[in-house]
Amino acid sequence: MRAMKAFLTFASEAEIVALWGLACLCAAIFALVMERRRSKRTSIDNVGWVPWTGLFLTFAVLGGALLVVSIPGVIRG
Repeated sequence: MRAMKAFLTFASEAEIVALWGLACLCAAIFALVMERRRSKRTSIDNVGWVPWTGLFLTFAVLGGALLVVSIPGVIRG
């Protein structure tokens, strides 16, 4: 925990943006898994209320954009 706090204290803005991008991509993968789980359900009457496809697209686009924006800063150091 202390090492992570020290890393975040001295991390550049590009590294923090890259971490947010990775977090968004992890959320997108989670939404993709949940959508596949919902589509393979046995009882068709149990529909669900979470728009997993929309969440997947939102998080995937946002995470990809954040990673693309942060790449030059991370490479420069």
